[in-house]
Amino acid sequence: MDGKTWDTIDQLARRFNEHDTALGLGQEEQWSLQAFKIAEETGEASQAVIGARGTNPRKGAASWDEAHAEVADVVITALVALARMRPDDAAEYLARQLAAKSAKFLSPSSAAIPAPAEPA
Repeated sequence: MDGKTWDTIDQLARRFNEHDTALGLGQEEQWSLQAFKIAEETGEASQAVIGARGTNPRKGAASWDEAHAEVADVVITALVALARMRPDDAAEYLARQLAAKSAKFLSPSSAAIPAPAEPA
C-alpha cells in the first residue's frame, strides 16, 4: 500500500479515537468496538454476495459492485482497527504479518499444490 493510503487510514484512526475518547471510552473498549465493527462489515459483505447470487429472495437483490464495495468496507475497517491498535507501526506490522502468513503458501514448494479443477 502506498503512503497516501496509510496517511488516510491514520487520519481515520485518529478521528475515531478522538470521538470515542470524547464519549469516555477507554482504549481497550475502543479496540473491542472496532473489532466488532469489522464483524458488522463482514456481515454486510456476506449479505451483498447473497444478494448478488440471488439465493435469498427475502433479502432482495444486490449487484457484484455492491458486494465489492462492502468487501472494501471490511478492508478499510480492518486497517483502521489495526492503526488504532498499533498507531506507531501499523503499516510495518501488517507487512510483517503478511510476509509471515503468506510465506508457506507462496513458497516454491506450493507449486506442488494442484490447481482447482475447471468447472465442467
